[in-house]
Amino acid sequence: MMRVLVVDDQELVRTGFSLILERAGMSVVGEAGDGLAAVELALDTTPDVVLMDIRMPRLDGIEATKRLLAQLPDARVLVLTTFDLDEYVYAAVQAGASGFLLKDVSPDDLVHAVHVVARGEAMLAPTLTRRLLERFASQPLPGVLAPEVSSLTERELAVLGLVARGLSNADIASNLFLSEATVKTYMSRLLAKLGLRDRVQLAVLAYESGLVQAGESS
Repeated sequence: MMRVLVVDDQELVRTGFSLILERAGMSVVGEAGDGLAAVELALDTTPDVVLMDIRMPRLDGIEATKRLLAQLPDARVLVLTTFDLDEYVYAAVQAGASGFLLKDVSPDDLVHAVHVVARGEAMLAPTLTRRLLERFASQPLPGVLAPEVSSLTERELAVLGLVARGLSNADIASNLFLSEATVKTYMSRLLAKLGLRDRVQLAVLAYESGLVQAGESS
C-alpha cells in the first residue's frame, strides 16, 4: 500500500487531500502543518511520497524538502502550490522535489500524480515545465555545454533536449522514431550517467547546461 505524508499549513487542505488519497486505497501515514514537523514525521513514518506545501511557518517547504531527502533519499516529494509560476517551486525542484501540483488539482489528477512520482518519474505538466524552467533557469552562453552534458552521445543529447521541452516518453519516441521501451532505456541511462533522480532534474540540467535555451520550441 502506498504510504503518503501530507504537509500543509491549512488543516482543511490536509484533511481534503488525505480523504482523497485514502479513498484511492493509499495509506496516509501522517499530516504536518509546518516544515519542521514534516521532517520529524517523515523520519518516523518513512513515507513513499510526501505532498509538500511551500509556504509554511517555522520551516518552509524548500528547506524541509532538502532536509527530508538528505535523510530519506528514496522518498519522493510532490510540491503543492497555489501559483502555477512561483520562484519557490523552482527552488523546490532544485532541492530534489519530483514535481509540483496546483492546489486546485482534481481528485483523480492528485491520485495519478502520487502514483507517478512513487514510480520514480516526475510530475510536471509540459507547459508548466517549460514556463517554469525558462523563467528561472540560469542562462549560460549559447553553444557552451556543461562537462556532464558534453560526455553524452548524440542520441542521449536528443532525448535530454526533448525531456527539457516537456515531452512525454511517447512524444519523444515519435519525434526520434524510437519505441517507448527504447526511450525508457535512454532515460534510465541518462539518470545513471548524470547521477540524477528523475526527469525534472534532467530538464533543469538541460537548461542550466546550455543544451536548451529559453524560448526554444519543441
